[in-house]
Amino acid sequence: MFGLTIEKLFLMALIAAVIIGPRRLPEYAGRLGALVRRVTLLAGDAARRAEQEAGVTSIRQEWTALDPRQYDPRRIIRDAWAAGESAESRERMPIDAADGATANTEDETQSESEPEPEPERAWIMGGSSGHPRRMWVPAHS
Repeated sequence: MFGLTIEKLFLMALIAAVIIGPRRLPEYAGRLGALVRRVTLLAGDAARRAEQEAGVTSIRQEWTALDPRQYDPRRIIRDAWAAGESAESRERMPIDAADGATANTEDETQSESEPEPEPERAWIMGGSSGHPRRMWVPAHS
């Protein structure tokens, strides 16, 4: 960048401190800080304005919809287990109940009065040896 190195910048700062003097140095340092803040704000505003005019925000929204980080494997597995459990419960339902009509059987009235026991669950280890993960899933019967 313009051939400036750390050594050259340090030398310029040292010469400026000697020329300005110790009395005026805090004042000029404050001015330099204000200038840097103002330039930073102007650059940020210009970048936002350029994004709005170029339509980058709509493109960014489309790309965030495709971001692979939103696909959490734990959530996917949890949803798959829940879908599998609901499919199993639909398979066990009488045909009339699956269509929406209630079937009046003695077994069904008994099960309504008695709460169904919670399915047994267990911790399983997944992942790799370097990154083990414990998952809480229904126990295999």
